[in-house]
Amino acid sequence: MRFTEADRLLFAGDSITDSGRDREDPASLGKGYVRQIADRLGEGPEVLNKGLNGNRIYDLEARWTTDVLAFRPTVLTVKIGINDTWRTFDRGLPSPVGKFRAAYSRLLAGARQHLPAELYVITPFLLPVEPEQHEWLDDLAPRIEVAVDVATEFGARLVRADLFMPRAAEEHGAATLAPDGVHPSPLGHRLLAEAWLATAGAPVEGVPLS
Repeated sequence: MRFTEADRLLFAGDSITDSGRDREDPASLGKGYVRQIADRLGEGPEVLNKGLNGNRIYDLEARWTTDVLAFRPTVLTVKIGINDTWRTFDRGLPSPVGKFRAAYSRLLAGARQHLPAELYVITPFLLPVEPEQHEWLDDLAPRIEVAVDVATEFGARLVRADLFMPRAAEEHGAATLAPDGVHPSPLGHRLLAEAWLATAGAPVEGVPLS
């Protein structure tokens, strides 16, 4: 097995990771890609979902110690960044790229310092379904670059959602994969789960992805 019962897989991020999890139930995995990954891995490792709806990178950093480091995961996945772009446009809350990079670096540096964990970074993505969302792409592009750079610096495995999701959108249509351009549909979550599993090189025993 790629992962065993001794492993604890923790997924941290925003609403795409959260995906409707029950905050009162520590075992709740939501309905998205984290749930699908856990189903495919079967009864092996423990899986924890620490996504939180609406988080920007600064929100994730504020809870990094309590929600991530304290759980001592052996495999840690981070997916963050789209809200740093979205909030810039809908609420006028800028997230300068330099500060975004510094915060992302602090997160992974802290993980490297305090955890014996294998690290994964899922890049942020956007599938514009509204005309104004095309303006967001210029703001998101340097954040994707930051995610790639920081993952490389700290030896994290990269899951390039910014590449495979747009390619899939060419075949299926953007709204089919993310009805609002941001939050994945069941098919979108399936693609995220499959990409993570392929990157992990994990043999799976659970139910097939549907």
